[in-house]
Amino acid sequence: MTDDILRDADGCEDCESLEESGLHEEEQADGDSVSAQPESDFLEEEAPYQETDDGEPEIIEPDPVTKELLDTKEKYMRLFAEFDNYRKRTAKEKSETYQDAVAKTIEELLPAVDSFERALAVPCTDEAYKTGMEKIYEQMTGLLKKLGVEEIPALGEPFDPKVHNAIRQVEDENYGESTVCEVYQKGYTLGNRMIRCAMVSVAN
Repeated sequence: MTDDILRDADGCEDCESLEESGLHEEEQADGDSVSAQPESDFLEEEAPYQETDDGEPEIIEPDPVTKELLDTKEKYMRLFAEFDNYRKRTAKEKSETYQDAVAKTIEELLPAVDSFERALAVPCTDEAYKTGMEKIYEQMTGLLKKLGVEEIPALGEPFDPKVHNAIRQVEDENYGESTVCEVYQKGYTLGNRMIRCAMVSVAN
């Protein structure tokens, strides 16, 4: 029994020595410091929203610097889209302006081409003169081909009011009904653009 009393006394002395040295309080203080900041605090710092008193999520507004950066980015994207649309519209207008100028120039040159064709159809005894006229005519028609001008098929073709301008109807057994039987003036196109319709006669 004496030994038990001594052990109890030793235990009390040990407890008292710990309390006096402050080690026991430090361990409690360390334990309190670990549990002082709950884990939810760290999660709230990373989340883009926080819960209100009623439990509903509340969106956290960005800081002024971030908000200004987002606004600047949005303005830049709008400006880029507007510039891209302007670039495409300008390129389209430029292409259309070029096509209009070419079409207008060709339209003014076609009467000269018609005159050459009529001159070549007239009999000529001067072979040198005739050869010179033919070469000039070939240069002119070659230039039209380089520009993309194409002659509209007419003679022997079914009449098409979109490309043929009928000025007369004739009885001709050599051609079927509603068939172009004579061409008075050739028609031309530039790509999908109509330069001039062909002036023709149509068989009944």
